[in-house]
Amino acid sequence: MPTEPPKHAMAYFPDMTGALPASSGEFRKVLWTGLYSQVVLMTVPVGGDIGDEIHTVDQALTFTSGKGKATIAGKDQDVKAGDLMVVPAGTQHQFVNTGPTPLILYTIYSPAEHDSRTVHHTKEEGDTEEEDGKDEAPDWSQKSKKENEAAGLVKAE
Repeated sequence: MPTEPPKHAMAYFPDMTGALPASSGEFRKVLWTGLYSQVVLMTVPVGGDIGDEIHTVDQALTFTSGKGKATIAGKDQDVKAGDLMVVPAGTQHQFVNTGPTPLILYTIYSPAEHDSRTVHHTKEEGDTEEEDGKDEAPDWSQKSKKENEAAGLVKAE
């Protein structure tokens, strides 16, 4: 996984609702990190959850297989493959696998939430790395548009 800002090139993930997510066994795996967003694949085991949390970033989650229950700002909603949930920054949220198979989803954080090299095999491993400060978003992914323009990473219009 890259530790530098991404090049100006396509990042292509074919069949995100089929082959790729079905092959994932990790609880959390960062697929791509950009200047303003991050794509992360997650697999929540049967009976598992992502943990009740609040982020300082926006998050959009697309479910690709399984069934679950989303709780966002105290409101419950059943979720299944094909559903999209948006969690605004600063909002409490929890996702629980309520089905007989893993709940698989990809999420887009804006800006990045995790280290660009993150692979957590279990929720416990992810929790430990977060608590120990080992899973922090890269500094370059937290810069403003103005800072990125000044650094030559994006062109001003």
